[in-house]
Amino acid sequence: MTHQDSPLGTAPVGKLVLQLAIPAMLAQFVNILYSVVDRMYVGHIANAGDAALAGVGVCAPVVTMITALGALIGFGGGPLMSIRMGRRDMDGARQIVANSFYLLLALSVMATVPLLVFRRQILFTFGCSEALWEYAEAYFTTYVSGTVFAVMSYGLNQITMSQGFASTAMRSVMLGAAVNIALDPVFIFVLNMGVRGAALATVFSQICSTAYILRFLLGGKAAVGITRQPVNPGWMRRIVQVGLSPALIIALDNVLLISVNIMLRRYGGADSDMLIACAAVMQSFMLIITMPLGGITAGTQSILGYNYGAGNTKRIAQAFRGIILLCVVFCGLMFVLAQTVSGSFVRIFTRDPAYIDMASYMIRTYSLGVLGLAIQYPAVDGMTGMGLIRWGLTFSMLRKGLFLVCVFVLPPLFGATAVMFSEPISDITAAVVSACGLAYVLPRLLRRQQV
Repeated sequence: MTHQDSPLGTAPVGKLVLQLAIPAMLAQFVNILYSVVDRMYVGHIANAGDAALAGVGVCAPVVTMITALGALIGFGGGPLMSIRMGRRDMDGARQIVANSFYLLLALSVMATVPLLVFRRQILFTFGCSEALWEYAEAYFTTYVSGTVFAVMSYGLNQITMSQGFASTAMRSVMLGAAVNIALDPVFIFVLNMGVRGAALATVFSQICSTAYILRFLLGGKAAVGITRQPVNPGWMRRIVQVGLSPALIIALDNVLLISVNIMLRRYGGADSDMLIACAAVMQSFMLIITMPLGGITAGTQSILGYNYGAGNTKRIAQAFRGIILLCVVFCGLMFVLAQTVSGSFVRIFTRDPAYIDMASYMIRTYSLGVLGLAIQYPAVDGMTGMGLIRWGLTFSMLRKGLFLVCVFVLPPLFGATAVMFSEPISDITAAVVSACGLAYVLPRLLRRQQV
């Protein structure tokens, strides 16, 4: 595919949205298996399942933080590259991809050492206790040792999707998930590695995903592959500037996870370890909603970025309508599932009736406002995909800030589990504001860009 005949600027918009969104959504759905499968097997470790599950749950913010590093570069370089392709500046696009690759390598190496050195302080800040330390430390140390592969696979997959190769990115993720599913029971039970085995299986799966996507980007099949280009501080700075919004969004998700665990620890009393374990299960279910939803909006960023660079505002408006409609359908389906099958989902992780009841309650409550995400995600990722990072960041910060306020206000007033209402309150409020803001701002921005 060349920039002259790119379907991003010529194919029917509705068909193009489906062609890019569905593989990206499926890729993220499969990507969820990294955490869900780990937690499923960990929850069934003999005589330690519930404590081990809570220990892995404490590590969730670390996984999110590492993902944020990949997002910083992938969501920074990807939209910039798409815009350059739309302007038919392929030399600029190649420089962006090369410098994105350099940044991914550098950041992953820089993050690994301090995470390992300060692992005890980090984990206890995240809500760990002495009873959970053995399991949290084992998972944390092993997972963090493979940071370079987690960061590279996430960032390069996003750059690949931004070129319109969503199916290729999907295959990379599916390969990793298949390896993870195959190795988990072997490492955890056959080799008796327990929680460490779950993390090691994930690292091996990320190695496979990274190798697959590097082969594609280095093999000449990509529209813009990784080529030898000089280090360009100007491009690096711009990549980080554009990627800062989605990276901050993911990093703040990290803060929110930590805050939830802290409040459950503070107000959960003797049940705090149980509540943290149940929250880990709830977060696994929410990943089934948010990651595929993010796949839809991230996978279609290339349409918006390319046509914004080309000045084709009609196609941008059509794409936004198609993306939002697809998100509404997906979120509606997931809302119904959350309210009806949450108990069955929890039984995958534990057989303890008390844990099943509490985790099911958390899922049903936490997902009450999920339909609001059908507006919030397209607004945030759509603006970011066109390089309009100030608007994307504003829409997202509203939701995150409101969530954080609710996390610290609700438990002192109504008890530890009231923290679960933070999500629906922030989702619904932010959706209303984002919809009004998008309707007001987008037409004005497009009129400026029109050629």
